[in-house]
Amino acid sequence: MNPELRRGADLFNAGHWWEAHEAWEDVWRVSSGEERAFVQALILLAAALHKRWHHGSLAHRNFYKAEKYLGTLPDEYGGVDLRGLRQAVWQALETEGMHPQLPLE
Repeated sequence: MNPELRRGADLFNAGHWWEAHEAWEDVWRVSSGEERAFVQALILLAAALHKRWHHGSLAHRNFYKAEKYLGTLPDEYGGVDLRGLRQAVWQALETEGMHPQLPLE
């Protein structure tokens, strides 16, 4: 696994969503195909969570942009239950204080 992908997951799980977003941008630049769509979805979900706590309504726009990429991938990709992650992020956007976890191995 790309070390920046792992570092981004650790940051995401610690609630440092913008820093995760930045780590994943480096991965996105060198990826292609399904991996690129996967990383783009992660970037947008992290941005949605960041904006939920820092910029309010902009969060949902990022979430719906992520849907475009998630729709091109299988329900599980790269060791991640994408449907479960999507639901956890949606719940976090709607419920104060929830922190979804990204299970990357």
